[in-house]
Amino acid sequence: MEMFFTNPVILDPGVIIMTINEGDFIKISYTGKLEDGSIFDTTNEEVARVHNIHDPNGRYGGDVIIIGVNQMISGLEEDIKEHEAGYEGTVTIPPEKAFGDRNPKLLRDLPLRRFEQKLHEGMVVQYDGKQGTVLKVMGRHARVDFNIHMAGHVITYDYKIDAVLEDLKEKAVGLSALYMSKEMDIEIDGTVARVSVPLEFNYLQHWLNTKAQMALDMLKYTELTEVLYVETYTEELLKPDSEEEEQSEAEEPDESEPDEPEEEEE
Repeated sequence: MEMFFTNPVILDPGVIIMTINEGDFIKISYTGKLEDGSIFDTTNEEVARVHNIHDPNGRYGGDVIIIGVNQMISGLEEDIKEHEAGYEGTVTIPPEKAFGDRNPKLLRDLPLRRFEQKLHEGMVVQYDGKQGTVLKVMGRHARVDFNIHMAGHVITYDYKIDAVLEDLKEKAVGLSALYMSKEMDIEIDGTVARVSVPLEFNYLQHWLNTKAQMALDMLKYTELTEVLYVETYTEELLKPDSEEEEQSEAEEPDESEPDEPEEEEE
């Protein structure tokens, strides 16, 4: 198994700075902006709330990324590799090193009758398995852009390299958060990782699609030789919540016979 290690640079006696290299696990905090200053992505929860892009199911506080495995846009990764842990700065990235140039062939004029809902400018729609944005509604047709939203834009990232991770457990937990937006409970025994899978993940298609790739990344980019996914069931975990039971009972219709109205006295 090919391994990568950081290379220390000694500036002064007793002072060592770890440069960023291929295969390094780094924790990074960032905010991405378009040319007009609008923010499209951030690891800062307060910034997300202020700019109306907050995801209640998202995880904030920084992402763990592996350098060199295409987990971020190339322009940002290139800039990161020029610095070391603790660096904080800004990089402006052209479209070809960000989300690509806009493809005019992905602009389509489509009949309105092909959509069930009434379309309006700026609306996000699904068509033929692809997601697009309505640019204009013209008579009985709509012009829909199937380019990804950030295509063709110059992107600016304000970012900080919070740390270069060396601990095996931190790397594994960081990868779980990257894939599932939640730090999973992981125990390391030598080169074996035991990953406790929350019961609710069993109902998520995303988990079923993701768990193999997450395990592969752990095995390929760390010293781990085995990843065990563990599901634990107890009666306490499986029984319905008492409050939900009470609410369900309260919502059940009363099937008892209604009292007959009393006859009025003449």
